[in-house]
Amino acid sequence: MSTDPTAVLDPAAREALGKVLELLAEERASVSSVVDERAWRVHVADSLTGLEIRELSTARRIADLGAGAGFPGLALAVGLPGAQVDLIESITRKCDFMQRAIDAAAISNATVLNTRSEDWANSDGREAYEAVTARAVGRLSTLSELASPLLKPNGVLIAWKGKRDEDEEEQMNRASEPLAMRPEQILDVGNRAGSQHRHLHVIRKVGPTPPDLPRRAGIAKKRPKG
Repeated sequence: MSTDPTAVLDPAAREALGKVLELLAEERASVSSVVDERAWRVHVADSLTGLEIRELSTARRIADLGAGAGFPGLALAVGLPGAQVDLIESITRKCDFMQRAIDAAAISNATVLNTRSEDWANSDGREAYEAVTARAVGRLSTLSELASPLLKPNGVLIAWKGKRDEDEEEQMNRASEPLAMRPEQILDVGNRAGSQHRHLHVIRKVGPTPPDLPRRAGIAKKRPKG
């Protein structure tokens, strides 16, 4: 396994992501705290560690929750040109930035959705994705609740997290049955990601979407299951 996740990128892909990072550095309305020379590792390499997970690298349709400045979603779209990546973000200025980045870098397989994931799961997004990604968005049980109605049966959530948290992982275990989401794997990718403490949590959808999901917007964060 290469210690450089960006090794999968060809020159055109590197150029496209370079344009995204250039825009990020120029953006006045802050959408990321890292826009300097560290950005290639902190944003791009970190995002591409997700391709070590087979279910993500082979997915045809991916949803990136709380997409923010576009990572991991935009990097995955460039790295997986055969997949459709939907960038779900409720904050309009962040959506505007991602759309400018998509246009500048000509990333044809990424779409910005300015909406809440709960609302999208109640419409065209319901059970539409083989994989859902989320980086630095919330606790595992909250992310799993948001991902469950978006995922097809047997689909996976990949959550980019920092140091492992025993309490958070135990809460996720308790929430597994009511969410139909089972923790399956935890990858330590710190030596090749944007943070030495980076872990990827793989959580699989193991049953039908629970009938009470999605709950109203914001409830998964305020009153997480488990």
